[in-house]
Amino acid sequence: MRDNKSSDQTQDVRRRRVFYIPGYDPIHPRRYRELYRKEGAAQAAINGYALALSPKSTKGGPYGWHVRGEIGAPVETDVEVLVWSDIVRDSMSNSILATYLQLIRTAWAYIGTGALWRLMRLRKGPVIAALYPVLFLIAQLLMALLVGAAVTTGTGFLGGLAERALYPARPFTPLFYPILLMSLGLGGLAAWAVLDWFKRKDGKFFAYYLMHDYAYSARSGGANPPALETRMAQFGDRIAAALTEDFDEVLVVGHSSGAHLAVSILADLIRAGRVPAPGPALAFLSLGQVVPMVSFLPHADRLRADLHDLSLSDALTWVDVTAPGDGCAFALCDPVHVSGVAPARKKWPLVVSAAFTQTLKPETWKALRWRFFRLHFQYLCAFDAPGDYDYFQITAGPMTLAERYKGRAPSKSRIETPVNKFTSRSVS
Repeated sequence: MRDNKSSDQTQDVRRRRVFYIPGYDPIHPRRYRELYRKEGAAQAAINGYALALSPKSTKGGPYGWHVRGEIGAPVETDVEVLVWSDIVRDSMSNSILATYLQLIRTAWAYIGTGALWRLMRLRKGPVIAALYPVLFLIAQLLMALLVGAAVTTGTGFLGGLAERALYPARPFTPLFYPILLMSLGLGGLAAWAVLDWFKRKDGKFFAYYLMHDYAYSARSGGANPPALETRMAQFGDRIAAALTEDFDEVLVVGHSSGAHLAVSILADLIRAGRVPAPGPALAFLSLGQVVPMVSFLPHADRLRADLHDLSLSDALTWVDVTAPGDGCAFALCDPVHVSGVAPARKKWPLVVSAAFTQTLKPETWKALRWRFFRLHFQYLCAFDAPGDYDYFQITAGPMTLAERYKGRAPSKSRIETPVNKFTSRSVS
């Protein structure tokens, strides 16, 4: 691993623009600023360098902040969050019934096409994460039905039926049908109350959130919805503009679902000739990617074409960082190879591991090991003993991504087996 001592670093960058593309996240982007502030201070204290955050210098436009790094040399970095949380929130505004319909459609999208079984050949962790909302929502439904049945029984419904069975000739009493309807109604309300309670507590369970996440891509078979394509084009314009400004590096960071958005955005820019040469160094850092969850679907032709084209490009440096300890990512799975679209002259990405078990102290790893969602964000956080992956040195340090990973061999345990059934490609 590369030595992180700042004195060993050359200065390739004095001014940098970072574009951060979040995953499927409905929360305001200030969350990412606070995460950067808190974790950056922690990493600076561990490594002995300095980071100072301040408001961004320009008003309007995407949410962002300014970073001054002192990591052997002063570096000014402007960070922008490319926000699509409003699209995420709109896709999540579903009723309980609509969510269960989503469950059926999403399960069929992955099971009916055979994608689920092929994904399991890569990593079981993210597949289990995908199955979790399905199984937990079904468990919620069963629990609601049991509670509803208990309430119905307790209000005399079964007693009335027993009376009919024992005394079929006895005429119904005038109150039989009203009591029957009341017991069924109370049972239904009780069942609904259970489902509603789980939905309101989803901040702890994440079943609805994850269901909406997987359903968002699955409902179009891997194709991007029109609203997302429009937003991605706007993101591309922001990046293209930065590439014409006085920066030494333009770094695009895509986390989780944001990684496959970044793949398509950058592929579009390069194909359109919007990456000037000479100009700022263009770099792409994909973190905790879940690309196969989309690229393995039948209509993800656009994403597969973008993966293919980006893997050949000399216009950028692409480093893909994951960790086997992250159960929500396809750790060390080369997204181009496993998607079945790797060309013979493939150049990118460089697949490396954040190696949580080596870069976190045993007590830190023990505390985080079963906090799956927190671990999925570890790439944006401080490490006790970082190797050549240090998010804050990458985003605020004096080296370009290309220079930092120059000569770095890919992880020996990376997975390159092409197991995707759907390999068609097209660019709309």
